[in-house]
Amino acid sequence: MDRIDGRSRLFVFYLVPNFTLLALSSAIEVLRLANAVVGEDAYSWRLVSANGDKVTASCDLTLDVDSSIAEERRLLSDAQRPFMAIVCGGLHIEDHVNRAAEAWLRECRQRAVAIASLCNGAHMLACAGLLEDRRCTIHWENFPGFAERFRSTSVSMVLYDVDGGVHTCAGGTASIDMMLSVIKHDYGEAVVTGVCERALVDRVRQPTDRQRRPFATRVGRINPSVALLIEKMEDNLIEPLDVEQLAAAVKLSRRQIERLFQSEMGSSPARYYMKLRLERARLLLLQTTIPIVEVAVASGFVSASHFSKCYREVYDCSPHATRNLKVVTPAPWPVGTWPEMPNQRHSGALIDRAA
Repeated sequence: MDRIDGRSRLFVFYLVPNFTLLALSSAIEVLRLANAVVGEDAYSWRLVSANGDKVTASCDLTLDVDSSIAEERRLLSDAQRPFMAIVCGGLHIEDHVNRAAEAWLRECRQRAVAIASLCNGAHMLACAGLLEDRRCTIHWENFPGFAERFRSTSVSMVLYDVDGGVHTCAGGTASIDMMLSVIKHDYGEAVVTGVCERALVDRVRQPTDRQRRPFATRVGRINPSVALLIEKMEDNLIEPLDVEQLAAAVKLSRRQIERLFQSEMGSSPARYYMKLRLERARLLLLQTTIPIVEVAVASGFVSASHFSKCYREVYDCSPHATRNLKVVTPAPWPVGTWPEMPNQRHSGALIDRAA
């Protein structure tokens, strides 16, 4: 099989401190396995850091790199120019702003080098101005803060997205799916199948697949109607839908969706919807400095007092206390436990938005 454009496609992975190793290794392994299937070095790669120094991943493993940003900027003008430049993000990427790296990414774009990000690497792409008026995705934990900061970008919680030559991926094993889409474009379905067989990947997920099923009580597929309802809830956290609107989306009665949710998710729709909104609020409190009353509004509450009451019921602390925390991982929700929410039994609406 001939190489694309007669030469190996070169991928440059820029490692941001605390990058996610799973996302990086998944992407590189797909390229390595593609070479094995094709029978030659169709793809090559090198690792880059800001200054050419070693970089430590979020799991505390340290990797050597091949070059620095300064060297990469010099190489943009010769035959070693990459096919794609990929930002490998991870924990606290906002603490690792690098103007030289952002300039390099813009220069890559100007020289028709494809741009990509893994995990929350989209944050750096947005800071570089490469996501203005574009679609993108980012890991679900970083979604609320990113959406609030970069409002000109259309961000969603799909696995990966491609818009105008800019690839973004939620990270983790979603890197596999994004890189397989590149390989499929280059070599077709047969090579993708060969890679999946070697990697023991049972299916290639679509870019529009959602990143997760929040607060699941079991693994495996769920009823399609429940999946659609969850998607509707996630897409309408600022202005929550009532039960009639949700029921109309799946052409079921209120009683039917309540039975389905109890069976599939171990919760009533009202409790589940409230949990989604409060999780968004918690992430906003941890990731942004916007006033707490604005956090409440951005999570579908019309009253700060009502928000605080619901928040305490779930997290056993105030929103102010959460803001003072230094961790960014949401507090766990024990499987099978769904605390009663204030005002939950009131009226015919799915949720009560009154104070």
